[in-house]
Amino acid sequence: MLMLAGPDAKAAAAAVPAPSCGPDRRPAAGRIGFSFEIFPPRTAQGEAQMWGAIARMAALDPAYISVTYGAGGSTQTATRDIVARLQRETAVPAAAHLTCVGADRASIDAIARDYLAMGVRRIVALRGDPSNGPGTAYVPHPGGYAYAADLVAGLRRIADFDISVGAYPEVHPEAADAAADLDALKRKLDAGAARAITQFFFDPAVFLNFRDRARAAGITQPIVPGILPIANFAKVQEFAGKCRASIPAALAGRFAKVAGNAADTRKLAAEVGCELIACLNRHGEGEFHIYTLNQAGLLVDILTGLGQVPATRAAG
Repeated sequence: MLMLAGPDAKAAAAAVPAPSCGPDRRPAAGRIGFSFEIFPPRTAQGEAQMWGAIARMAALDPAYISVTYGAGGSTQTATRDIVARLQRETAVPAAAHLTCVGADRASIDAIARDYLAMGVRRIVALRGDPSNGPGTAYVPHPGGYAYAADLVAGLRRIADFDISVGAYPEVHPEAADAAADLDALKRKLDAGAARAITQFFFDPAVFLNFRDRARAAGITQPIVPGILPIANFAKVQEFAGKCRASIPAALAGRFAKVAGNAADTRKLAAEVGCELIACLNRHGEGEFHIYTLNQAGLLVDILTGLGQVPATRAAG
């Protein structure tokens, strides 16, 4: 997932009337595009599980699979190894996350050239979390790229990468305000990024308001909604608390009713995922980036519910 989102969710959502999507899980006609995100696991068991999930994800025909980069570049080697194997063993393009933290420009440029040599053209360029963890002050590396806009410009000097950057519908916590946050996003896009991918959110009005504000600020590049399936509501609450993403009370109430029932929880999670994506699709969005948490089961349920997976490929 992206860096931390901010605390202005209620203010952001309030600017746009709640979409009249309700429980309707029907997308607009046509094919919806998806990309998926995975992260380097910490154990051999986790790695085996991840590759099993990747096999199922590949059958869903995503535009690409992105691989995250730990705080301070802590998973640099693991990220590279997964990206390389994705390139070798699957037909799905890989996208490598790359951050400003923990390395000087020459080192980051060398990583980018390494990806270029292995045929990777997609980069997700982020400032990155401080190496000593979220909540601590960010200090640019001496001689490094200070911010994501600088990293994007540096990557563009190396090659014609397809670059994505992060966006924050509920405002990055270090931004002075929502307008300053949009200015930062515009700088990243003006530096050469092709699109922005948002932090996760659970209220479609939050995204739609953000999209409208971005367009009013002169941002024309695609803004791809980042979607986090709710496989475990308690864990999602924890994630949301850390990044200050709002959870609508009505959504929390729905999950409270099925608490303790794994089958009903998974069914509800698929319904909620379908509702959010279908709602945004009917409001003009055709591409979505899914934070999979290295799990494929619920992902398949959601895409099947949206009519985006042939039944013969959705088994398992």
